[in-house]
Amino acid sequence: MIKVSVMYPQTAGARFDHDYYRTTHMALLRELVGASCRSIAIDKGLSGGGKAPAPYAAMCHLEFDSIESFQTSFGPHAKALMADTPNYTDIVPVMQISDVVPV
Repeated sequence: MIKVSVMYPQTAGARFDHDYYRTTHMALLRELVGASCRSIAIDKGLSGGGKAPAPYAAMCHLEFDSIESFQTSFGPHAKALMADTPNYTDIVPVMQISDVVPV
């Protein structure tokens, strides 16, 4: 299984609409990507530990059976999903694809 993480670095003066992201953007993602996405989770940054600010305003984690499954379901819709980004943030996201290693 793989995890696709989309992370939005916290920057001074940046805008991130968590409500829009959770309700509207995630609904669009689910509609376009479909059942090939095994799970979706959102992290809303609170802290970097102690009094440090969170390094990310938000993160989204998507799980797929394989990179091929992700590419097949997400790839055709990437432009539509990216076109929705200005509706919730002005932060340029960072993406990482990881192998999920059970412990």
